[in-house]
Amino acid sequence: MMEHIELFFKSIFVDNMVFAYFLGMCSYLAVSKKVSTAVGLGAAVIFVLAITVPLNWLLDQYLLQEGALTWLGPEYADYDLSFLSFIMFIATIATMVQLVEIVVEKFSPALYNSLGIFLPLIAVNCAILGGSLFMQSREIETLGLAFNYGISSGIGWFLAILAIAAIREKIRYSAVPAPLRGLGITFIITGLMAIGFMSFGGMLTGGDEAAAPVEKTTQVEEVKKDVKQKEAEIKTVLSIADNTNK
Repeated sequence: MMEHIELFFKSIFVDNMVFAYFLGMCSYLAVSKKVSTAVGLGAAVIFVLAITVPLNWLLDQYLLQEGALTWLGPEYADYDLSFLSFIMFIATIATMVQLVEIVVEKFSPALYNSLGIFLPLIAVNCAILGGSLFMQSREIETLGLAFNYGISSGIGWFLAILAIAAIREKIRYSAVPAPLRGLGITFIITGLMAIGFMSFGGMLTGGDEAAAPVEKTTQVEEVKKDVKQKEAEIKTVLSIADNTNK
């Protein structure tokens, strides 16, 4: 359970797709002028990441990894199809985006019209492909953790675009210097937000760092005890030697 909680908060704040890896920056900058459009695109990214990351985990575990084809028979144990990872992951993402677009258009035309061009744009959002590649490189062990990682990464991207959209709507009424208007002030705010998000890393590593000095102090005390015992033994030996000489 703790593994799921740690992965959830770490993917949202510490390993945020936008602020830690600068993935999905094109959509992040282009669709963050209004909060309403940012919410629509962010929700779609969460949905697609939540589906494609577990699907690509299954592909990686049972098709692409070295020895993944053993379920077909022992003669396939030496096959390694990992060189097809990019093609397979992109094909999965494009297929899911098309299916989602068709289903939403068929059963919820109002939602389809409100999302507009943002639905097909998800297929070219590199944060979606980044989620599957990070899942593969970090060797996430179970399907549940892969699903958790997909949702939490999507929520992190959603929070990033929602926050910058809200700030850009309000900053129109501020006296921003002319050279910094537009993308200039947006990049500065993005950098400050990245510093704020990454500061959450101390919440996940603070306990381990605090335990280290306690271990060091106990080791130092044990060394001091050994030194005192050796000094006492040396004194007794020296006193015995003095007595024999007398």
